[in-house]
Amino acid sequence: MSEGSDWEFRIFANFRKIKNMEENTQQHEESLNQPEGASEENQAPEAAAPTAEELLAQEKDKYMRLMADFENFRRQQRNMQIDLIKTATKDLMVDLLSVVDDFERAMQTMETASDLNAVKEGVQLIHQRLHRTLEQKGLKEMEAKNTAFDADKHEALTEIPAPSEEQKGQVMDVIQKGYYLNDKIIRFAKVVVGK
Repeated sequence: MSEGSDWEFRIFANFRKIKNMEENTQQHEESLNQPEGASEENQAPEAAAPTAEELLAQEKDKYMRLMADFENFRRQQRNMQIDLIKTATKDLMVDLLSVVDDFERAMQTMETASDLNAVKEGVQLIHQRLHRTLEQKGLKEMEAKNTAFDADKHEALTEIPAPSEEQKGQVMDVIQKGYYLNDKIIRFAKVVVGK
């Protein structure tokens, strides 16, 4: 049983107790209004036992405290969720900082570099590192080109005549790649479809 449902169960259990106490109070008042000889039990009241009104007040107090505890619990859970949302991307940001550092070093190198091929190679390495980092965090590129057009995955920007009959309804070109995050689509692929 979860903590939330445990609290709800306690609240409703105490609510039932309060209802029972109210019924007992009514029965007690009715028994007090009966004639003196009607019942022997009513003739000997217990001096040490609390009255029904006192018991009802105690149960109401317990109920109110329980409601306050439950409200505090809900507020605490809400604050924890807000904190979690604020810091959820912390791990990703820490991993991306090393890629940013690599880009900064590449920018400094490009200012003084005379070998263009070395600069290209360095930028390609940084690009590969960025992709590896994102893949480790659950990002996956959507394969779209030369597949059947699927409106659940693709966004058709335009249609062009298909070179062959087999390519009708197929994705001919990808304008913008689509991506999955942990097998959930986070960006649809923008594609050109053959007709």
